[in-house]
Amino acid sequence: MHAIWVITKRELQSFFDSLIAYIILILFLGFSGFFTWLFGSDIFLVGQASLQSFFGVSYWTLFFFIPALTMRLLAEEKKTGTIELLLTKAVTDREVVIGKFLSTLLLVCTALLFTLPYVVTVYNIGNMDLGQVLCGYLGLILMSASYISIGLYASSVTSNQIVAFLLALFIGLFFHIIFEVLAANFSGVIGQVLNTLSLSNHFESISRGVVDTRDLIYFGSLIFIGLFLSELSLTKRNTD
Repeated sequence: MHAIWVITKRELQSFFDSLIAYIILILFLGFSGFFTWLFGSDIFLVGQASLQSFFGVSYWTLFFFIPALTMRLLAEEKKTGTIELLLTKAVTDREVVIGKFLSTLLLVCTALLFTLPYVVTVYNIGNMDLGQVLCGYLGLILMSASYISIGLYASSVTSNQIVAFLLALFIGLFFHIIFEVLAANFSGVIGQVLNTLSLSNHFESISRGVVDTRDLIYFGSLIFIGLFLSELSLTKRNTD
């Protein structure tokens, strides 16, 4: 556990040292704030004390931002050779993967933490459902964790950051929208399977304020598979 925390702090510090963290925070807050308060289906246009517009914007913003955060986690270390030095230390492949996963998740949670003034503002405007808001944030965190695990796997199979970014987007696109589109064109068992694989359906279920065990199992499974494949990729490389 100590090794995981050391790697987590090291990666989190590297985000801020390279200014990536500041850029992501500014862009995320800029996009989410603009579309939540000023443009399109913003809070004032909807006329309800709800943060559904914010969750909808964040759902897409984080989808694009997370691959930008994860693309360098393993790909850069493989390219520079520092991954070899890291893995020769008293740490396991699993500890490396989990440490890098947690560092990115903490950065995303920090970005979401800066949006808490939105909650305070809307709460003072009208009668807001705090339970639904908490579930919305939970949905964003679970979604982010899922895409971070996918991004980690993409970063583990290549030493090119751009390839890792595009691969993470490509894989994530299936869960984000393609499975949902395909499910609408199929019926029966196939349609149900595709609908179950769609991340958007599970996210919408939680963001509406309903925490279903099936949704938690879905996100937990997706996170586990992504981390497992990332570890497997590193292990395979060490045995080659």
